[in-house]
Amino acid sequence: MSQQAVSMRSAEDLVEWSEELSVGIEEIDSQHRVLVDLLNDLHRAIVEHHGSEASQRILAELLEYTRIHFAVEESLMRILGYPDYEEHKHHHELLLNEVHTLSQKLAEGKKSVNFELLHFLKMWLTKHIMEEDRQYTSHFISRGVQQSYEKHSWMDKFWNSLQHK
Repeated sequence: MSQQAVSMRSAEDLVEWSEELSVGIEEIDSQHRVLVDLLNDLHRAIVEHHGSEASQRILAELLEYTRIHFAVEESLMRILGYPDYEEHKHHHELLLNEVHTLSQKLAEGKKSVNFELLHFLKMWLTKHIMEEDRQYTSHFISRGVQQSYEKHSWMDKFWNSLQHK
């Protein structure tokens, strides 16, 4: 194991994945786990003083993956006729705008990645999953979204669940 791999595991995680964070749909939970992992990577980079460039790179990756994840959630909401789609999408837009603004300030040297930013991201992510994302679970399941999968891709599972309606 490389020295970098060892050091990436030496800091305590900022967010530990638990069933409390699960929305009960494996595909979405898998995406949420990636977000948690990226947030923990950012935390490690700060705690272990990996430098501003490393923190900015991880933050950019977190922002990009968040955009992708939100697009997936919002697509499902539209396809499945989720009644609170507009409000949920608005919350997504607020976070993306805030993180994008912070990213720009970091790139311009006007702000640094610090524990205040980490706390904000942690609180937003955990609160959003536990309070807002969980609200769509029963609607998605009632519309045929499968809760778990074996070896099929997400698109295959979604397509097959719609075909059996």
